[in-house]
Amino acid sequence: MKTIQKTAIALAASGLFATAAFAQTAPAAEAPEASPITANVTVVNDYRYRGISQSNFKPAIQGGFDYAHESGIYVGNWNSSISWISDAASAGGNKNVSAPIEMDFYAGIKKELIGEGFASDLGVLQYYYPTSGLVISGTQANPNTTEIYAAQNFTFGPITGFAKFSYAASTLFGFAGSTGSYYPDLTVNYDTGVWGLALNAHVGYQYVAGNVQGSPKVSNSSLYSYTDYKLGVTKDLGGGLSLAAAYITTNAGKTGSTYNYTSPTNKNLGGSTGIVSLTKTF
Repeated sequence: MKTIQKTAIALAASGLFATAAFAQTAPAAEAPEASPITANVTVVNDYRYRGISQSNFKPAIQGGFDYAHESGIYVGNWNSSISWISDAASAGGNKNVSAPIEMDFYAGIKKELIGEGFASDLGVLQYYYPTSGLVISGTQANPNTTEIYAAQNFTFGPITGFAKFSYAASTLFGFAGSTGSYYPDLTVNYDTGVWGLALNAHVGYQYVAGNVQGSPKVSNSSLYSYTDYKLGVTKDLGGGLSLAAAYITTNAGKTGSTYNYTSPTNKNLGGSTGIVSLTKTF
């Protein structure tokens, strides 16, 4: 998911009139009312979510929309092409699983309770993965996941960002017994004021609750919990178009010779990488 950020574009118009009389009697031009609905489309060379590749290091296409009411209530949907579910099934011997898309549905309320530029945000997010041919075994859970989140946005001049805490009210992304997992994260952006460039930084910690099924019991946390990091830059190209580049890495580990987050060819899905994306906001 996945956080959808909106870009407000201000339009201004000016005119010169030949006579003072016309200038005095002409009605003042009003700026067009902003639409409560925004939409976005992105192409990216590798879909990384919380530092882990969801598309097996391949490009993904993404898009969604938001509706924001003046009361602060909002709803939205965001979608991306993925491969991780069918990849995992294939590695386990089931090559007939189809799960090509992630669909996120969310709703919440955002209000500036502290002051201007400091919006508090509370909401719920449902990750939904349409699948066919998927067989859930005793060591797995349904990949569909429900999270509750709370975030505090902040603005200090050219510095903006948010601190957020997400809590899994269901099992997390197919990990059996993982209800109660959580993900705190911090994102900071700095508007350089030069060439439409903004610097981006992010850190988050994914804690996976529960135990791996079987004997002896091993905690999910010892295997699958990790920290992810991101450093990047975003270029505003104008007209709702932006180009972003980032370096992403995690400390996700391995068990023996196998990565805990592994591709079908035993590559580390949480390994360091460079990401480039192009986004159009409407």
